[in-house]
Amino acid sequence: MATTAAERRAGAVACLLALTVAGIVVSCAPAAPPETPAPQQAPEPVPGYPAPTAESAEPALRIGLAVGAASATIGGGAALTVSDQGGAQIAEIAGAETWQVSAPGQTMRLATPSGKSVGASGVLAVAAQESGQPVRVNGREYRGEVELVPDRTGVTVVNRVGLESYVLGVVSAEMGRRASEDLEALRAQSVVSRTYALRNRGRWRASGFDLYATVADQVYGGLGAETVEAREAVNGTRGMILTYGGQPIDAFFYSTCGGTTAEGTEVFRAADRPYLRSIADVGPDGAAYCSISPRFRWREEWTGEGLQATLRRTLPSVAGLAASEIGEVRDVWIARRTPSGRVGELVVALGGTDARVSGPAVRQVLRPASGEPLRSSAFTLTTTGAGRRVTRLVADGGGAGHGVGFCQWGAVGRSRAGQDYRQIVAAYYPGAQLERLY
Repeated sequence: MATTAAERRAGAVACLLALTVAGIVVSCAPAAPPETPAPQQAPEPVPGYPAPTAESAEPALRIGLAVGAASATIGGGAALTVSDQGGAQIAEIAGAETWQVSAPGQTMRLATPSGKSVGASGVLAVAAQESGQPVRVNGREYRGEVELVPDRTGVTVVNRVGLESYVLGVVSAEMGRRASEDLEALRAQSVVSRTYALRNRGRWRASGFDLYATVADQVYGGLGAETVEAREAVNGTRGMILTYGGQPIDAFFYSTCGGTTAEGTEVFRAADRPYLRSIADVGPDGAAYCSISPRFRWREEWTGEGLQATLRRTLPSVAGLAASEIGEVRDVWIARRTPSGRVGELVVALGGTDARVSGPAVRQVLRPASGEPLRSSAFTLTTTGAGRRVTRLVADGGGAGHGVGFCQWGAVGRSRAGQDYRQIVAAYYPGAQLERLY
């Protein structure tokens, strides 16, 4: 079974928790062969809402594909046209030909395969010469158009794309290839990802785009990541979002809750939302819907020396200690748990100093040997040598990700249990309303 992007990004999400309430945030799912875009289809009607049409307008987004890169490549697929800010054409890139882009001194420079170069000031627009064809950037194809922007450290590459095409690229990358029994989970993810995009549109405006294509927001794989299953799910929920009080909700999501989701404020201080409540994510038989996840239960172990080495790397920035102050570890214990049972505070005893770590930061401090953040903050600890010198620490845990809102593997389990996407999103965001924008 394919893993979700949230599993592959779970560690990176933890890095962002202290930075933003609206962020969730992965490598993309295995790429599907590029396919001819299917005509937009009107989704099934929803009682109480006007029937949409395939011609309904949709918002456009600007997605940051690369930021401050020393260079980037464009081309290698369809023939492209490069224009300056005034719309004047400055170059044509032949089909299958790849050019290199850089911005020395904040001046755009395009280098041809033969070594010739074209210089231009300001932002450049790249579009396919044939309507409907994708633009290839760094070997990956994207729908819409691409902007090349000189910045202080290099080149920022932005994909201008419609919301539905963006959501298709996100759902495909986040959920990977799925069987027909998982379709309702894909539809639910489509609604969640569309809501997230609208809620956070313009979040990175100062950088020249709306959303990152990475773990900083949602993983967006472009045309190369698209799957047939995701296309059906996105078309089937076109324009559908979740709202509360007439506004798009904070649509947090992650890989695996482990059987219980978290309250919003357990992880994000300002996320006191009626629809971000802790729920028992279990079926009538008492089994967790996400028990099918490969990260439903897990174990990590540290030797005494390994734990000390890890803490010297991770604890200073969290506890305000110098690495030299982190000597022999005397004990590690959980001082407090959150209402959902996750670790609310961890204490590390270092001789005469007790370092206290808040719940959201625990995953950054107790990193396993891989160097990635701990999969989740839902775990128990077994400490050998506590009170003297820790010689072994074992964490037995469950789930992957922060646990607030939508559980991707839980959605898959619910879909297989016969729930439709309306029931799935209602379960994870109780009280939120499903609405059609267009």
